[in-house]
Amino acid sequence: MTRYELIIYWSKEDGAFLVEVPELPGCMADGSTYQEAVSNAERVIAEWLETAKELGRPIPEPRGKLSYA
Repeated sequence: MTRYELIIYWSKEDGAFLVEVPELPGCMADGSTYQEAVSNAERVIAEWLETAKELGRPIPEPRGKLSYA
């Protein structure tokens, strides 16, 4: 389970649930169901964090509910 904020919404245009992770630039996922979208987001977050570590980039601490805005 992720500690990063997830913004989840239905996209009629895409016919899928979309997930944005605002604290991790460019980190997004989708899924045909809500659960699938969240599961995919958790996988993408893990990959984002792993890549950032490998590249020596800073990893933001989760800040919680909309504190990035």
